[in-house]
Amino acid sequence: MKILSVVGARPNFMKVAPLHRAFVASGKIESRILHTGQHYDARMSDIFFNQLGLPEPHHYLGVGGGSHTYQTANVMLKFEEVLREEKPDLVLVVGDVNATVATTMVAVKEGIPVAHVEAGLRSGDRGMPEEVNRVITDGICQYHFITEHSGLVNLARENTLSKGIHFVGNVMIDSLVHFREKAAEGTALKELGLAPKSYLLTTMHRPHNVDNAEGLKDIATILRRSAERLPVVFPMHPRTRNNLTKHGLLDQVLAIPNLHVLEPQGYLQFLQFMDNARLIVTDSGGIQEETTFLQVPCLTFRDTTERPITVEFGTNILMADLNPETVMQEVDNILDGRAKTGVVPPLWDGKAAERIAEILIGELG
Repeated sequence: MKILSVVGARPNFMKVAPLHRAFVASGKIESRILHTGQHYDARMSDIFFNQLGLPEPHHYLGVGGGSHTYQTANVMLKFEEVLREEKPDLVLVVGDVNATVATTMVAVKEGIPVAHVEAGLRSGDRGMPEEVNRVITDGICQYHFITEHSGLVNLARENTLSKGIHFVGNVMIDSLVHFREKAAEGTALKELGLAPKSYLLTTMHRPHNVDNAEGLKDIATILRRSAERLPVVFPMHPRTRNNLTKHGLLDQVLAIPNLHVLEPQGYLQFLQFMDNARLIVTDSGGIQEETTFLQVPCLTFRDTTERPITVEFGTNILMADLNPETVMQEVDNILDGRAKTGVVPPLWDGKAAERIAEILIGELG
C-alpha cells in the first residue's frame, strides 16, 4: 500500500514524522512524502527534515509564498501531476494550511481517498483561513483522525459520515514524546546563559496580531514589561520581523534589556525552550497542545481556539486581545505561583501514529 503524505508549513513536519516512522515500521506501507514548499526558508523547513529524521521529500512543489489563492491554486495544479505519476492508494494530509485543502480537493477529484489527521478541530471563526481549510477538508475526505473529543462533536454537528471517524490521539505529541530526551541534551539554554524555569518564552506570527502597528506596539510593550520581571526568549518569525521593520519598531524591540531575540529555531532547540520555560506567551495553535502535555503555563493571544481541550484540560489561557495590562496581570499571577494547572488529555501518549497506521492497514490493506 502506498501512502503519499503532504507537508507544507512548519507544524506539518512534526505531525508527519511519527506517521512516516509508523508506516515504515509496519512493513506494509510504502511511505512517500511531498513537500509543497509553503515554508521555503531553510530555517523553517529543511532543518525540520534533518532533525525529525524525515527522508528527503520524494516530491517538492516549490510553491513558496504568495496570497492564499495563489498558494492554493498552484499547489492544486502541481499536485495533480504528482498524483498521476505516483498513483497512491491514499493521500494523507495534516493540519489546516492551504496545502491541506488544496491537495485534498485534487485527490478527491482524482478518485483517491484522503485521510485528514487533526480532523474536526473548529475555532468557530470563519474569518480565519485555517478554519475554512478545516471545514472544506473534513467535508470531502474519507478518513478523519481525531485528536480530542471536540472533534467528534464538531463532525457530528456537520453531519459528517461516521464510518471513517477515528479518535486516535495527537501525532504532535508523538513527536514531542519521541524527541523530548534528545532535545534535553541540546545546548540552547546554555548558549543564552539561562537556567530551567527562569525565563518566559514567546512567539508571535498571526496576521491579526502582527500585521498592524497597534498590535505590534502592544507586543513591544508586553515584551518590555515581561523582560523587567524575568528574561524573555523570542524566536522571531519572518512575518513579525518584516512588519516590525515596516512600522519602524524593530530597533525599539531589539533594544529591550533582558530580551533574547533569536532567529527561527529548529524543532529540538524550540522543544528544549518550551520544556524549560516558566511560562509561554504565544498565538500559535500547536504550542497550546505541547504546553498542555508539558504542563507549562501558556497564554494564547486568540479570542477563540480550535483546540478547546487545552483550555478545559490543560494549562492554556486564552487572551482575547493584546491589552498589556490584562496580560501582565496573568503573567504576575503565574510568577507568583498562581498558575493554572491541568492534566494530559486522553490518548496523548505518543502512540497516535501507530493507531493510524493500524487503522489504515485494516481499511485499505
